[in-house]
Parts: sequence; structure tokens; C-alpha cells
Amino acid sequence: MKKKTVHIRVSGHRMKLIILSPETSAGPVPGILWIHGGGYMLGMASMVHGSCGKDLAEKHGAVVVSPGYRLAWQAPYPAAVKECYAALEYLWRHAEELGVDRGRILVGGESAGGGLAAAVCLAARDRGRIRVAMQMPLYPMLDCEDTNSSRDNHGRVWNTRRNHWGWRHYLGRLNGSGKIPPYASPARETNYAGLPPCYTYVCDGEPFYRETLTYIQNLREAGVPARADVFPGNVHAFDKFCFWKDSAREAKAKRAEAFERIVIRGEEGL
Repeated sequence: MKKKTVHIRVSGHRMKLIILSPETSAGPVPGILWIHGGGYMLGMASMVHGSCGKDLAEKHGAVVVSPGYRLAWQAPYPAAVKECYAALEYLWRHAEELGVDRGRILVGGESAGGGLAAAVCLAARDRGRIRVAMQMPLYPMLDCEDTNSSRDNHGRVWNTRRNHWGWRHYLGRLNGSGKIPPYASPARETNYAGLPPCYTYVCDGEPFYRETLTYIQNLREAGVPARADVFPGNVHAFDKFCFWKDSAREAKAKRAEAFERIVIRGEEGL
């Protein structure tokens, strides 16, 4: 894939976007906004090279945009979600230049990137200017409050202690306020109607198991096509850290199938 780096200004900040595109294409292709993870505290735009977003783009000949949003230790909420939404705006405004079909845009990410993907989809719905065809928040970091699976969790890669650390820094001055907006923690949303179809997966022993399934349930109850596949294990981001396992290969196939069904073929159900 071809790589291009651009910089855009968001709230006075200069943010890097990494853009990967097919070497050749016969016409407008799907566009993917893929947001890196790292508990809101770690990571960088270049993580797109090893991401599920790049895998989808390579398999389906899509363009993928990866934003280098500021991490919580640099600037707490709302910096990251504002910057990720600005990346979506860039993808939308520059669709023709990038060779992207505006009717086939996916917003996704891994872990905290999945949480930001959900927040960006909420913002896109509320503002009504950009239509997102599908969301793919994989094992997303959605809930700033403990759930049955994130409380006392000692799973590998991510656990309760690290989760509290990430949320504490990301929420900043909101900590202890009792007023956490859905754009900061999408689990606080009460109206899920009008959001894009959603596919995700998660391990049953990792911290984000319960909030992932609750998010999918809320979408379904609001009439939004949504599905989560659950895999056994306690490894957060198992598809990355245990990529050789059958579960990781199956997850890769399932996300590609969901993308093809919704974004490529335009089907309504999952």
C-alpha cells in the first residue's frame, strides 16, 4: 500500500494523519478511519501498520486513515475525541482526492481506539453532517466505571489497575464530578438510536468483556444491527498478542466477513 503523511490543525494543535491507500484502484473504494489503542495513554499513529484496520484495507482495497491524536498525559478529554472526529472530517472532505466512496466509511479501532471510535460515531450522528456506514470498536474501552468484568480483573495485557490508570488520566478534571459525558465514556450514552451498524469481538476473561456486550445490547435494543463474537481467554487484544492461535485467525476472518457484508455489499443485518 502507498503511504502518505499529512498534518491538520485541530483546536490550535497540529496533528499527524497517516494515510494508506491501494497501489491501484478501479474506482472509489471504502474509507476506514482506524484509531489506535493504548488505554488513552500510549500509542501512536504508526501503529496502523500492525492494525486490524490495515488488514481490512489490504483485503478489500480500502483507504485507511490513522490519526496521531494527543494522549491523555499530553491533553486529557476532550482532546482525543475532538482530534479523531477531525480526522473523520478530513476523510469525508477529501474523499474524492483520496478515491474514497463517502457511502462506505467505517470507523473502528482497538481497545481505547475502539472507545474513541464509538465516541466519534456518537458525534457524527449528533452533528448530522457525516454518514458512517459501519463501526468496528474491537474489545473497546467504553466504560469509566467498573463493571463485573473490569472489577478485580487480573487478565494479561490489561487489568483493573491499568484500566483505572488510563481512565483517571483521560478524564482529568472530570474525575469525581459525577458528570461524565458520553463522548468521554460512551457507556454513559442513553440513546443509541441512529448509530451505525456495529461488529466487534472480545475475550470472556478480559476487563472489557461486560461493557462490550452491554454496548451491543444497547445498540440492538435501539434497532441498530450489532453483533459481538466472544472468544475464550483472558488476553486483552488477543488477536494481536496471540495472533498464531485459532481464535485470532477466526476473529480476523469474522471481522473481514462483517466488513464485507455491511460496507462492501451494503447489507442491513449482521
